[in-house]
Amino acid sequence: MSDAFERLLRTKLDPLDAVADESARTRSDNDLNPDWDNHPEQRPAAVLAPIIKRPEGWTMLFTERSVETPAHPGQISFPGGRVQASDASAVETALRETMEEIGLERRFIEPLGAWDRYDTITGYRVTPIVGLVEPGFTLTLDPREVARVFEAPLDFLFDPANHEKRQAQWQGRTRYYYAMPYGDHFIWGATAGMIRALWERLYA
Repeated sequence: MSDAFERLLRTKLDPLDAVADESARTRSDNDLNPDWDNHPEQRPAAVLAPIIKRPEGWTMLFTERSVETPAHPGQISFPGGRVQASDASAVETALRETMEEIGLERRFIEPLGAWDRYDTITGYRVTPIVGLVEPGFTLTLDPREVARVFEAPLDFLFDPANHEKRQAQWQGRTRYYYAMPYGDHFIWGATAGMIRALWERLYA
């Protein structure tokens, strides 16, 4: 990745002052399942997609949820969570949750913008925020929420050949979802769907 990629992000992402725009495009777990129209009430949430500017190649940071947490135990996700009444914006939610979950300090993060909001079948409307992260940080994980973190290269994540479409049975019906297996990490569901949406925003 290079300066050209950073310029692409700054050009294609929704500006931070437009993150709350209700006319923004919304993606969904049902994008691959158009015959499903049963979405629960969507509660507002926000996540940070941390892009780390490693000299050897830019990466994206993910969390593996603790098996003890009630929200998506054991799954791969971006740091983030529900919007609180005290949060001034979705950006503030994403930064606050990132600090609480993994201890990544704000001084290392430059929030760039958002892309398509994402509705999950578990009842959240997620605003994803891209943040460029300077190396040199240290992390302190909250073990109640996060078991471990890992980084995956953007070259892998933004290669559509790695955007697998899989299927599973849920509530007695077949559902399709994106999956991006990376080493021993299984990135799938809403997280993979958001990555796919970001790839489409940047390149499609």
